[in-house]
Amino acid sequence: MKTIWIIGIGKFGSLAADRLDGIYRNCRFVLVDPAEENLIKAEGPDRSLEQADGVSFLLRNLYPGKGPDWIIPALPVHLLAQWVIAKRKPDGIERIQIPKAAISKLPNCFEGQNGDVYVSHADFICPDDCPEPENVCSVTGKKRKKNMFDLLNELKVPGFRPIVVRSYQLAPGVGGYRPEQLFSALQKVSKTRTTMLLSTACRCHGVITCVK
Repeated sequence: MKTIWIIGIGKFGSLAADRLDGIYRNCRFVLVDPAEENLIKAEGPDRSLEQADGVSFLLRNLYPGKGPDWIIPALPVHLLAQWVIAKRKPDGIERIQIPKAAISKLPNCFEGQNGDVYVSHADFICPDDCPEPENVCSVTGKKRKKNMFDLLNELKVPGFRPIVVRSYQLAPGVGGYRPEQLFSALQKVSKTRTTMLLSTACRCHGVITCVK
């Protein structure tokens, strides 16, 4: 039986659970959220509820070779970056401001509350059930110049190394990654002695955290 962790059960986490429920019939879902009321609203068959902060949950339960098939990040922080920073905290890793030289090379950027930078090929609000076509935008019909995960991976800023985890679409508007992708990123961070642009991205959108 497949297992999928959905981290964050607000609007988008609930949508993710419902849509994946209709696709993965033989699957166990673990829903994680610090708010009990969010979890209660999402109760259902084959769903386990965990009242916890998403990063803390990963730190306690995610180990190499022991984890779910997929992790769906659906919370208002950059889960990958928060987890990496927590894992490497003894080494003195810290978040720093993203250089303007990086932002200037990326489309439709805006800064989040934690200093993360969100990027998108779209200059409009995308539908929450976008099927993420391989080559074109589902709204405009225009050809996509380059997948965002490729664009961020190829980003060249002197003194900065890009480390990108790709988000794969599992249902319309629902993206996630496998645990081994997180551990691969963590290994790269551990071996890097320069400043890093740590990103999660799908074909059209991404979030970047700068760490050193």
